Amino acid sequence: MYDEILYSVADLVATITLNRPDRLNAWTPRMEAEVRAAINAASIDENARAIVITGAGRGFCAGYDMSVLDAEATKFVGNNDNFGQRFSYLLTVAKPIFMAINGPIAGFALCFGVFGDFRYMAEGAKLTTAFAKRGLIAEEGIAWMLPRLIGTPNALDLLCSARVIEAKEAEVLGLVRTLPAEGFLATVQEIAREMVTAASPRSIGVIKQQIYNSYFQSLAEACVMADIESQAAGTSEDYKEGVAHFLEKRSPKFTGR
Repeated sequence: MYDEILYSVADLVATITLNRPDRLNAWTPRMEAEVRAAINAASIDENARAIVITGAGRGFCAGYDMSVLDAEATKFVGNNDNFGQRFSYLLTVAKPIFMAINGPIAGFALCFGVFGDFRYMAEGAKLTTAFAKRGLIAEEGIAWMLPRLIGTPNALDLLCSARVIEAKEAEVLGLVRTLPAEGFLATVQEIAREMVTAASPRSIGVIKQQIYNSYFQSLAEACVMADIESQAAGTSEDYKEGVAHFLEKRSPKFTGR
């Protein structure tokens, strides 16, 4: 079904693996289409409550494959929808998305990575924005998203210098959380699994929507949305289960409804 990614679902976690290890999983139009298709598949799969994205071999993604880098290959027709841009659709997925950055991540791939909900990085792995050293600019929404994650001065530093930093510094900046390289992917998958079993999948989906919508809302608008969603949550199966498992002192059995 897929040529340039791997896709699997196990124990409530869908795992998407960028699978061009001989090219450090360099990004291509086909890979982009397959990643989007896999995200869509995971979004509607009741057996997948979380999504983990990683890379095959020793890297996450080296950026756009320079051998196919031309105007047509990289063209994306956006619109005025904030969530309809190249990677911002990830923010609308009602399931938590974990970027498991197992090795080098650069340029275009980092644009993709910053739109994940959680970023874990293997100790010793490196990242770079790369663009300024290629005579390019901050692409695909990274100039909008990166300052929201690490602040304007830090974003300007990484974008304008295009310097290479290791996972430890990226963690200090607040961009990632680091984990030991040994057993890295399994650890991220377990973190994802624990989140979506201990907490209501329905709640997680709504909270994601609240957070990302708030980027474009006033405080009053965010509070109105919270009131509406609070009333809806109070009639949900997950709310009833949330109360029941607390009173009965047992593990929850959320349905996501």
